[in-house]
Amino acid sequence: KSDSDTYSCDIGDAQSRAKLVVQEIPVVFKQELQNEEAREGKQVKLTCELSKPDTPVKWMKGDTVLYASEKYEFKQRGTVAELVIRDVKSIDS
Repeated sequence: KSDSDTYSCDIGDAQSRAKLVVQEIPVVFKQELQNEEAREGKQVKLTCELSKPDTPVKWMKGDTVLYASEKYEFKQRGTVAELVIRDVKSIDS
């Protein structure tokens, strides 16, 4: 997408211009989140895989956006995004 712009070829007395518009391919899930079970007090990891590397991911619990904390850790390597939930309790279900 960042290559979209106007390009030109200049030969001194004349110039030719063209506009390039790059259409982004939509990001899709190659592997969706899977249901998990965990014992209270343990840690659980939720993982998904995306079709494009380093795509920004927003983690949510219901309608609430999650933020990195002692409870939640976010990891992203290439196309794989992970949410680690520490010290799970019944309210984390």
